[in-house]
Amino acid sequence: MQTRITKLLEIEYPVIQGGMAWVANAALAANVSKAGGIGFIGAANAPAEWVRSEIRRAKEITDKPIGVNVMLLSEHVDEVAQVVAEEGVKAVTTGAGNPAKYMKQWKEAGIRVIPVVASVAMARMMERAGADAIVAEGMESGGHIGEQTTMSLLPQVVDAVSVPEAVQLGTRFIVAKESTVSQAYKDRVIGAKDIDSVVTGRSTGHPVRSLRNTMTRQYLEMEKNNVSFEELEHLTLGALRKAVVDGDVAMGTVMAGQIAGMIKKEQNCAEIIQEIVQEAKETIKKCSIFAEDSCGNEAEHA
Repeated sequence: MQTRITKLLEIEYPVIQGGMAWVANAALAANVSKAGGIGFIGAANAPAEWVRSEIRRAKEITDKPIGVNVMLLSEHVDEVAQVVAEEGVKAVTTGAGNPAKYMKQWKEAGIRVIPVVASVAMARMMERAGADAIVAEGMESGGHIGEQTTMSLLPQVVDAVSVPEAVQLGTRFIVAKESTVSQAYKDRVIGAKDIDSVVTGRSTGHPVRSLRNTMTRQYLEMEKNNVSFEELEHLTLGALRKAVVDGDVAMGTVMAGQIAGMIKKEQNCAEIIQEIVQEAKETIKKCSIFAEDSCGNEAEHA
């Protein structure tokens, strides 16, 4: 399955694993890459030396291309950007800001830069800054989100820029067998229904999508009562770690996209990617047959 993205990143399938904080470690990233996609270590707000150790650990697992997701609001971002360049990863995805400051440094190190955007304006800005590809992320996704749906955002971004977009999957890989998140977190995603995700934090300007639980109910009630930003922050302090590491899916933040309602089982990374690729091939084949049939019918009526 050759596309502009597979050629750009030297991978087998155009599948990018999202760099999810606390979830996307060396084990998950390396196994996604081994399966033919490209895995990304989520740097989040971790110190630079942790990122370095995870990159090296991933390289011990696979010789396939791997990447790092750099959260640009991190207090360690300058040091992480330097480590990424030194360790020679294949690509960097970025979120929560503009990576222009680090673009030259990464490009000189031969790293492909792929910003994650939530608007057409940001996509255009990233193309001008030299981005190699762009991920357009809709508000259905888990974690920190924008305001547009994928259905409306993606075609507008495609029309606005010429760099290739990529298919990025986050929630789907949370339940991978190689994912080291708590079993309680995985079970919560697998058991989710279509209406089980909710967005908190709209009042603060930092909306987050996660699965409904005791914490989200308390948070939404506090937002309704206009409590202070500090009180809201206190409620969610360390909440993602609680869910991912400790398995506290009642008071932890169980970040997941709306797609969780379609995820029904644990699979290894290779099975997940092969299933996606097979479904894509079948869809393309059906579309081709439909197009040929439509052309034939039109010719008969002409």
